[in-house]
Amino acid sequence: MKWEESKKGYENFLRLEKSLSQNSIAAYINDINKLLDFLVKSYKRVSPDKVKLQHLKKFLEWLNEKGVSPRTQARTISGIKSFYKYLLIEGAILSDPTALLESPRIGRKLPEILTMEEIDMLIDAVNLEKAEGQRNKAMLETLYSCGLRVSELVNLKISNLYFDQGFLKIEGKGDKERLVPVSSRAVQEIEKYMEGYRKDLKIQKESENIVFLNRRGKKLSRVMVFTIIKNLSEKINLKKKISPHTFRHSFATHLINGGADLRAVQEMLGHESILTTEIYTHLDRDYLKNTIHQFHPRS
Repeated sequence: MKWEESKKGYENFLRLEKSLSQNSIAAYINDINKLLDFLVKSYKRVSPDKVKLQHLKKFLEWLNEKGVSPRTQARTISGIKSFYKYLLIEGAILSDPTALLESPRIGRKLPEILTMEEIDMLIDAVNLEKAEGQRNKAMLETLYSCGLRVSELVNLKISNLYFDQGFLKIEGKGDKERLVPVSSRAVQEIEKYMEGYRKDLKIQKESENIVFLNRRGKKLSRVMVFTIIKNLSEKINLKKKISPHTFRHSFATHLINGGADLRAVQEMLGHESILTTEIYTHLDRDYLKNTIHQFHPRS
């Protein structure tokens, strides 16, 4: 059994049967490549069907020595377990070497969130005198208003804007579609952008139905959205380390802290499992602090 053939079959399995996005597929294949890199360096070469539990334990030790965080190690092991489950399903192996492999224990890390004041400061920091200013403002409002992933934002289509009904149709992970309510403010900012900056662009043929475009009339890259947010964060001297996903975390946390139903938030975020959504049920830290000060006898 050869690695390249096994990886190619696994890639097709992820794309066709699991309906994963190209980004997710690339992450899974990268996990396999890490293992292959280790096996080549340590054992010259071991075919996929000859990998044993002891090889995988040594691989974990190798990751640890390289300073890879427990969280990343756990993510990598998860990808390798998925690969061997695929080989087992296909009948390429008789037993799964990852069955007894334990991932590093990791704590549940609460996501960084922004306050409403910080979100307003970031949006207000957008320079509307620049041609792309209104586009950037509309993007930030949409990220926060709808709790979108950055990939969902850059792939948002004009044909999926249902402003009259107050919804966006989002094509999420695995090509799964969901309807997400959109705020009147986000609608207003998108319409301003569509009537101004976007209208003046020479739009490329394959991007005609895409909402947010770069100056060349093409779909924005995910990296560009990260860069825009990073620059705005530096501009207002924000001490938190944020990304487009921080707006999604903030969207969910603000809804739940305001009393929103967990199932409704799960639906809007497009989470398969409600366990993923439950991380946002953490109490506001200021509320916890005030509770201690108010009720603890030593405060």
